[in-house]
Amino acid sequence: MSGGGEGDGVGLRKRLPRPVYERELFRLQGELVKLQEWVRVAGARLVVVFEGRDAAGKGSTIKRVAEYLNPRQARIAALPAPSERERSQWYFQRYVEQLPTAGEIVLFDRSWYNRAGVEWVMGFCTEQEHRRFLRQCPVFERLLVEDGLLLRKYWFSISQAEQERRLRKRVDDPMRRWKLSAVDLESVSHWQQYSRARDEMLAATDTAAAPWYLVECEDKRRGRINMIAHLLSSVPYYEVPVPRAELPVRPPPGDYERPPRENYTYVPDHAASL
Repeated sequence: MSGGGEGDGVGLRKRLPRPVYERELFRLQGELVKLQEWVRVAGARLVVVFEGRDAAGKGSTIKRVAEYLNPRQARIAALPAPSERERSQWYFQRYVEQLPTAGEIVLFDRSWYNRAGVEWVMGFCTEQEHRRFLRQCPVFERLLVEDGLLLRKYWFSISQAEQERRLRKRVDDPMRRWKLSAVDLESVSHWQQYSRARDEMLAATDTAAAPWYLVECEDKRRGRINMIAHLLSSVPYYEVPVPRAELPVRPPPGDYERPPRENYTYVPDHAASL
């Protein structure tokens, strides 16, 4: 994959029709529920890393992955910028704290790979820190995998034109403007630097123990479906029988009497004015 041609040509493919997309997405989400139950029963630990360009579709895919999962067992890790204390720690330390225990799934909305991307391109780390990361990361991930952790890494790929279209849409939409940051806007003028950083990152960290999987996301619907289907195919889960829940018989009413409604303050019936 060349530094400037990420996603080229993918936009020429016909967009996945919405009915087909929604039907398959719902089926895959049902499988994700089965996967989560297997993770719980098997005591497995699953980490899914979502990386890629700004506006490449990571967040929307994470939303679909987590939509029907139990948030007590599947959580999203989206860490803010490190504090002064965290900057003095071993770089991977604050990410280690987010790793799952037995029976848990963690979805990293960006991860330790910040150092290979935005930190390096935007000058938030030194060259020495960047080089150290590229050396240590494969070792760090190999140790995780050797300890039994299931690690899946996905890079979401889009073209330069599609990224600019999506960012402009955010600029023009007050409901999405919160998604924009100064770093996001600067990414437009640093396309080639990000491309070189990505190529270097993949070359150093695409290993047999923890390979990278690239998701073509010019069409978000195709990207989400393809990523979820691959994740499911890569984990040896099976459907765990779940006993059917039965509602207990409601006991007969006793001598309880509800206090008068006038004793409470209810929210106004705004719906009645529609």
